[in-house]
Amino acid sequence: MKSLKVQSFILISIGFILGMSEFIIVGIINDLADSFDVGISNVGFLVTMFAIVYAIVTPILTILVGEHRLKRVMLLLLSVFTISNVMTALANSFFILSLSRVLNAVVAGITVSIAITFAAVIAPRDKRAWLISWVFSGYSVASVFGVPIGTWISDQVGWRWAFWLIVLISVMITVMFMLSLPGDLRQGKAKSLGEQFSLFKDPRILLGICLPILNLGGVYVVYTYLRPIVTSGLHFPTSFVTPFLFVFGLASLFSNQYSGRLANRNGLKSMVTVFVIQALTMLAISLLFGLPWAALAALIIMALTMYLLNSPMQIFYLAVAEKDYPQSMVLASSLISIFNNVGIAVGSATGGVLFNHLGLKSLGYSGAVYTVVALAILIVLNRVRKSFD
Repeated sequence: MKSLKVQSFILISIGFILGMSEFIIVGIINDLADSFDVGISNVGFLVTMFAIVYAIVTPILTILVGEHRLKRVMLLLLSVFTISNVMTALANSFFILSLSRVLNAVVAGITVSIAITFAAVIAPRDKRAWLISWVFSGYSVASVFGVPIGTWISDQVGWRWAFWLIVLISVMITVMFMLSLPGDLRQGKAKSLGEQFSLFKDPRILLGICLPILNLGGVYVVYTYLRPIVTSGLHFPTSFVTPFLFVFGLASLFSNQYSGRLANRNGLKSMVTVFVIQALTMLAISLLFGLPWAALAALIIMALTMYLLNSPMQIFYLAVAEKDYPQSMVLASSLISIFNNVGIAVGSATGGVLFNHLGLKSLGYSGAVYTVVALAILIVLNRVRKSFD
C-alpha cells in the first residue's frame, strides 16, 4: 500500500471526511433542532462556533507541532477527530453536542494542514499543485456526496446514524494512513510567534485577509440556512433537499477547481467580475422567493462563485511571504483556511440574527452587503499591490 495513487486517495479522503463532518450540520439543521428542542438559529450557531474555534486554534497548533514526527501527530489528530464524532452521535444534550463540535474544530484545521504537507512531500514536483488542490477539493467532494448522503440517512433513520457513518469512514482512513504514509516526515523548527506574525504588519496582507472573511461571510449568511430556505421559504418538499444539496455540491466543486485556472490568469483582477455577479445573485435570492425555481437557480450560481477566491488568494499570500516574510511561509499557507472560517463564523452568526428577527427573505440582502464591501476592498488591494511592484 505504498503507491502514490493510494497515498493520494488517503489524503483526499481526509479532506472529504473533514468536510463532511463540518458541513453536515447544514443538511440536518432541522433534525437537530427538533431532536434537542432548540431553535434552528441555535443549531446554526454550531457552525459559527466551529469556525471561530477553527480559526483561533489552527495557527497556534501549526506552530506547536514543532519537530515532532508528522505521522504520529496526524494519527493522534485523526483519533481525536473520530472520538469527537462518536461524542456527537451519542450526545444526549445540546451542551454535549456543542462540546463535541468544539473538539472537532480544534483538530480539523491542523489535520488538513498536515495532510497538505504530506501531499507536497509525496507528490512529484509536476503533480504537487494538483494533489494539494485535490486535498482542498475533498471538502467540495464532501458537499457533493457526503452531505447529501448524510442528509438522506438523517431523513430515513435519524441524524445519529449519519455521524456513525463518519466514524466508520474515519477509522478506515486512520488505518490506511498508518499503513501507507511515510513515518519520518518532520517540519523545520518553528520560529517565534513574533517572527511568524510579522506577516500581519503588511498592508497587503491586512487587506487580503478581509476578502475571504467577506466572501464566505456573505455566502454563509445564506448557506447555513439552505435547508429552511428550500423547504420553508421556497416550499419544496423535504425529499427535495438531498438532490438539491447534491447539485449545490457539484457547483461548489466546480468553483474550487476553476479557482486554480483563475489563479493562472491574474485571479485577483478577475475576482472583480466574480464579486459583481455574486452580489447580484445574493439580491436575486431574496427578490425571487415568489419564483421558487428561479431562486434555486440563483442559489446554484452562488455555489459556482463561492470558492473562486481560494487559489488566487492562496498564491497572493504565498507570493508576499516568499518575497518579504520567508519566516512566515507556513503561516501564509494556512491563511486562506483560517480566514475562510472566520468568514463562515461571521456569516452564520449574521444569518442567525437575521433569521430570528427579519426572516429568511432578509438573508440574501445581507449576503449582498458583505460581497459589495469585499468588492470595494478588492479594488483598493489591487491598487496597493501596484505600489509594491
